[in-house]
Amino acid sequence: MTIEIPQSFWLYFVFFALLALEGLFCLLATRNFLRVLIGVEILMKSVTFLLIVAGFLSGRMALAQAMVITVIVIEVVVVVVFAGVILGFFRRHDSLDTRNARRMKG
Repeated sequence: MTIEIPQSFWLYFVFFALLALEGLFCLLATRNFLRVLIGVEILMKSVTFLLIVAGFLSGRMALAQAMVITVIVIEVVVVVVFAGVILGFFRRHDSLDTRNARRMKG
């Protein structure tokens, strides 16, 4: 029993890999908290895309959609909490530079 991988899978996989790499680059190459938040968002969108493609290729779209809804809910919670931390940091330090995070206490 062999599993046939559709030709379009590679296109989806390359798009996922590029999106994930872009998100990782945003996380690692910047010194601004808002850009880090955008990088987290891009990474979460790439995971969402991968789940949809995996569900489509396996024929289990209902499971994939349920998992994507769960990922979206988790993503919203992470973004709201991280945005609150960023707002508090900005109010205290008047900067969004990650190098100033060493001065945080708590």
